[in-house]
Amino acid sequence: MELRYGDISFPLDLPPDKLLAAIRAVIPSPSCSPAAIIRTALAGCDAVISGFRPGERVVIVTSDITRYTGSEIYLPLLVERLNAAGVRDQDMEIVVALGIHRRQTEHEHRKILGSLYGRIRVSDHDCDDPGKLVYLGKTSAGIEVEINRKVAEADRVILTGTIGFHYFAGFGGGRKAILPGSASRKSCMASHFAVLNPEAGSGKNPCAATGVLDGNPVHGAMIEGCAMVNPAFILNTVLAPDKRIIAAFAGDWREKHLDGCRYYAELFSYPIREKADLVVVSCGGFPKDINFIQAHKSMEYGSQALKEGGVLVLLAQCRDGYGNDTFFRWFRFKELSAFESALRNNYEINGQTAYSTLQKAQRFRVVLVSDLPPEEVETMGMIAAATLPEAMEKAAAMLPEDYKAYVIPEGGTVLPVPL
Repeated sequence: MELRYGDISFPLDLPPDKLLAAIRAVIPSPSCSPAAIIRTALAGCDAVISGFRPGERVVIVTSDITRYTGSEIYLPLLVERLNAAGVRDQDMEIVVALGIHRRQTEHEHRKILGSLYGRIRVSDHDCDDPGKLVYLGKTSAGIEVEINRKVAEADRVILTGTIGFHYFAGFGGGRKAILPGSASRKSCMASHFAVLNPEAGSGKNPCAATGVLDGNPVHGAMIEGCAMVNPAFILNTVLAPDKRIIAAFAGDWREKHLDGCRYYAELFSYPIREKADLVVVSCGGFPKDINFIQAHKSMEYGSQALKEGGVLVLLAQCRDGYGNDTFFRWFRFKELSAFESALRNNYEINGQTAYSTLQKAQRFRVVLVSDLPPEEVETMGMIAAATLPEAMEKAAAMLPEDYKAYVIPEGGTVLPVPL
């Protein structure tokens, strides 16, 4: 079995009597091409698109390079359909929903836009420039929603992206392109703060979990923020682990997103009857392991298949480091209670991910194969390894002789679900 790491792979051979299963999603082969899938989905938006008028400002929101979505395929097809309805190239702009992520390079813009690069204007959202933000109002929970000015002032807004699991928003895609994708840093932080229960010391809201939308306070905040923009429609893809587009959902931004989430959950949940002593999980290679903040998703999902105190081996190259400078600083807190208290007093999205990382590092024994400095891996409560063989050797010393294991080759996409 080959497990991807950045742009390379490591072989893994486990004795058959140790392996409970290789946890993978079973993906049906699409009956048509990715372009045909997109065109079919967009056909359902013809009635809405026909209402667009020449001269109206149209903003298309899409994801950054850390979340591959198939944008180089669907953006040209979307623009083609808009052109056919009379929308001119000069009246369109693509806004990259960075949230609080770094700006994109020219090369990354080319990858995101495909054949549209140089033809349709593209800009990166800036969460920290007040001159490029507009205040829209408060959610029912009091979250102040500030949104990218170009998005807020457009005549028509189209949200694009991909649907997948999210470890505390339930699922990505849909409303997330607005809040946090196109929101101010303050709004991003406030919406994500909803992950915590209101009472100090009470920890994370149990409904703010992977694959959960009902009762999820983070999802609720995102829905309310998105409603303030009221997008014309969404176009969201579902991707196979090898990044093929296998489905697309286009239309009403609420309904079609929910349809896509149901489809994704059915396809990418993996029922398990028992938990294992060892879970070996790869994020699936680049870009899913581009930085640790992205790789954390695989750590979270993989841990669902692991016994308390078990060993998790995580392959995550992290060529871009942590993904944000503020992330690593949070590991000055070693006790979860002190960490939570500091997080409540000065909430940061990256602090929440760091808190979740430390929770798992203390519940399990985590061996991280990465390019990160070993001393920093140890500061995060994990065990550093440079290669998979080294990691397996370290894991073996911590496992019982009769251990059982799961292997998850695409940890960023599949969710083990205990029965």
